[in-house]
Amino acid sequence: MANELQVAFKEIAEMRALPREIVLEALQSALVSAYRRDSGASSAQAVEARIDSATGQAQIFVEKEVTDEVITPSTEVLLDKAREFNPEAELGDTVMVLVEHTTKQFGRIAAQTAKQVILQKIREAERKSLYEEYITRQGDLITGTVQSMNSSMVTLSLGRAEATLPRAQQIPGERYRPHDKVRVYLLEVKPSTRGPQIIVSRSHRNMLRRLLEYEVPEIYNGQVEIKSIAREAGYRSKVAVAALQEGIDPVGACVGMRGIRIQNIVKELNDEKIDVIEWNPSAEAFISKALSPARVTGVYLEEDLNQGRTAVVLVPEDQLSLAIGREGQNARLAAKLTGWRIDIKSVTETVEGALENLDLPPLDTLAARHKGLIEEVQAIVAKKQASLTVMQEEYNRMAEFADLVERRLLQEREEARHEELERINAVKSTLPQQLFSLPIEALELGNDLTDAIRPLENVGTIMLLTLIDEDRLQGMIADVPGSPMDAVQVALDEMMEVDLDEMVARYSGKRVVKEEREEAEFVAEAPEAIEEEVAAPVEAVAEEVLEEAADEAEEDEEVLVGAFGGAVIQEPEPEPEVESIEVLEEKEEKLATETDFEQMLVEFNYEDGDELYDQTEEQRSRKKGKNKRRQLVFDEDMGEVVSKRRRKGSRKRNEWDDF
Repeated sequence: MANELQVAFKEIAEMRALPREIVLEALQSALVSAYRRDSGASSAQAVEARIDSATGQAQIFVEKEVTDEVITPSTEVLLDKAREFNPEAELGDTVMVLVEHTTKQFGRIAAQTAKQVILQKIREAERKSLYEEYITRQGDLITGTVQSMNSSMVTLSLGRAEATLPRAQQIPGERYRPHDKVRVYLLEVKPSTRGPQIIVSRSHRNMLRRLLEYEVPEIYNGQVEIKSIAREAGYRSKVAVAALQEGIDPVGACVGMRGIRIQNIVKELNDEKIDVIEWNPSAEAFISKALSPARVTGVYLEEDLNQGRTAVVLVPEDQLSLAIGREGQNARLAAKLTGWRIDIKSVTETVEGALENLDLPPLDTLAARHKGLIEEVQAIVAKKQASLTVMQEEYNRMAEFADLVERRLLQEREEARHEELERINAVKSTLPQQLFSLPIEALELGNDLTDAIRPLENVGTIMLLTLIDEDRLQGMIADVPGSPMDAVQVALDEMMEVDLDEMVARYSGKRVVKEEREEAEFVAEAPEAIEEEVAAPVEAVAEEVLEEAADEAEEDEEVLVGAFGGAVIQEPEPEPEVESIEVLEEKEEKLATETDFEQMLVEFNYEDGDELYDQTEEQRSRKKGKNKRRQLVFDEDMGEVVSKRRRKGSRKRNEWDDF
């Protein structure tokens, strides 16, 4: 019959889905803890447990010292016994000796300790195993069962682990019921003391990416690439795809025959609308397709210095609401998909605005070149305002004129931007180029102001803005309290007065000649500085010792006078110096006052225990402290009263010494 330990070992390994080595290690640790608890062995004594995985037989080995006589059997062993386990053992050596009694002799407390250790080790191994399992699946799709719900999250059961679906990661409008099977995107896995913390999502855009990879074999095999995804979960998504192999239609591959592939994804995402768009290296063509299902007339790209990349899009009047979408959703998704800021205008709006400004630059040049087209467009606009039917060819003529207008306006803006760049470069050339290598921290403006202007990256850009676009700089620091603009201006003025090469070297980590000279001077002055540093503690210690000696002398004098009433011989005072008449008169007046005070004390009949009211609290506490260090005792051997004093704690002597 199989050993009971072996049966338990196999059961734990199968139930917890853990490797046999981890369970074996846990059992060995449990046996060691049980032996220490049962025998009272110290932590300094080595104890090992060995389990035969084939037979389940457990053995415990304990470190013992080899001696010729055993006094403590738990830590000592005879030489003959030791050589059974280590033939080369000698007296004084330590060897691992097999414990004779079996694990069945462990007491109840030892068995309980072993149980707790086994459970703890297995839980730790299980948590580590779960974390390693799910961290490798991060960024993948998993299926869970709804276990519980509340207002902030949904808890999913993944089998041996649980996952959390926060409210922010849920699809708006989607409802969950207990025991429902839900497909989610594994967003994040965090280790914790209670097992891995698994965060999942259904609104992340990468969930749509993974669903496309599973449903479209061409994407999974690498024949079709997903360029970008813009998603508003629960409402609409746009996907840009491109073919990496000739002869493959990327949009058709994603949609599938009769739309079966994309319909499976739509059902999985709670009927979310998905637009699949073919990616195009041309920005104009890509933006035009990104605004589908709207029909676009023209796209005009512009890279502004302040606003970044902007695309002006012209659409027919009947396509304007479709291009913008409900609450701007279509235009917003197209901007996310392409990375361009999109400004949508209708053809009619552009034409009417241009006709009103034909006499003004830059549109005044169009009147001479395209006089016939302008007259035709004016007639079409008048016809439209009269609510007459406008044919498609007439709309095409309006679109042609609108295209001319937008291109002329774009050309004007590009010329203005070119002039602005030339002006900026001209101003920039007058500034020291070292300023563009200095970080913003070199201005020392404080944390709030530095964080506000951090996007400018360097001191040179800040100074350039103060010269060409001060309003923009003021807008960046408007929320900083105080007078931030004055602080920036003062810091820039101070920066122009310092050695910029030295500042650049300091912030780039390089040494300059001045720093080396200062270091050399410091090394030359080092011996004197060291002597001063050494002399200072010595002088302090000497002064402390002298003060302590003076206090002890004063204390000795007070104790002697109080105990024996004898006079104490004092050193003769030096002869007084010759003083002026005014000083002598002042001292005589003070002496008369003190004499009257002493006479008052005599008349007051001062008794023991009364405290003089002219003593300060510091004087009374000091006197009390001195008396605590003195004690009058009767010496039986000498037959007289002697004074003893208590040594301070820092002195390594007896507590009381004879005076």
